[in-house]
Amino acid sequence: MQNLNDQLGREIDYLRISITDRCNLRCRYCMPAEGVESKNHQEILSYEEILKIVETGMEMGIKKVRITGGEPLVRLGVEDFISHLKKLELEDISMTSNAVLLAGKAKKLKEAGLQRINISLDTLDPEKFKEISRRDNLTEVLKGISAALNVGLDPVKLNVVIMKGINDDELFDFVELSRRKKLSVRFIEYMPLGGEAEAEKFISSSEIKHLIRARFDLLPAVSIGNGPANYFKLQGAEGTIGFISAMSEHFCSSCNRLRLTADGKFKPCLAANQEIKITGMSKKDIKTAYKKALKLKPVCHNLNFENQNYSRNMSQIGG
Repeated sequence: MQNLNDQLGREIDYLRISITDRCNLRCRYCMPAEGVESKNHQEILSYEEILKIVETGMEMGIKKVRITGGEPLVRLGVEDFISHLKKLELEDISMTSNAVLLAGKAKKLKEAGLQRINISLDTLDPEKFKEISRRDNLTEVLKGISAALNVGLDPVKLNVVIMKGINDDELFDFVELSRRKKLSVRFIEYMPLGGEAEAEKFISSSEIKHLIRARFDLLPAVSIGNGPANYFKLQGAEGTIGFISAMSEHFCSSCNRLRLTADGKFKPCLAANQEIKITGMSKKDIKTAYKKALKLKPVCHNLNFENQNYSRNMSQIGG
């Protein structure tokens, strides 16, 4: 197997795959209330095409994949797709989901070969959930989290975007959740990527960590995964607490990923507009697209609240 290295020598072995641009929530920081215009079915990569892109990428050095959306569980056949991915003998198959549909699918996903899952959840309060997501699905999400734990997906990570004046008052509710359940609760800095991105809602990881440390001792911990989080845990806790600091502490120098959009384009960086369209489905075409994407991978992202000229919302990228 070869290694995929970009212009800076970073080894790229991780592919995040958006299988749909559709989502059943309308989170305020992710997309506008009316949603975004969905691609036609003909514009979306088929599962067979995605498998070919992954298989070709594995020949070049891809070892791990994450399935994303939009919301990946709204696309029919995702369980069968994961079972085909498993046959490729990847090192790791994971998913990011909002968990609205997870309770009814967790067992089949686990049996198909899904190893672990990240679940986006910014509040434990039903009314606040409706305010943030513009939908009334907290009960379903909580059932989905329980189902993920019950079927043995491991780890189950909760991605919590902390927003000042919105959900920062629930910080310790999530901390306590990590104490009681085998969950990895990850506090993620609010980013200006679509929807209603307002600088006054931003709170840094260091501020969050300072607030927690005022009440608790944070002990160093580890959690399985390919991401940039720094992990801790409370004494005797079942789970862990992570911090992802995309805005205040860039981790671009160790970035190991490419993104594949649902409409067949490689995105070298989450926060950049550069994209490489896969112009054909021969192995040569796909390898050429991988190499072009690597050449465009920037030294560092330029996320900021002053310049929000991004060509896609977060839901259209896959996070």
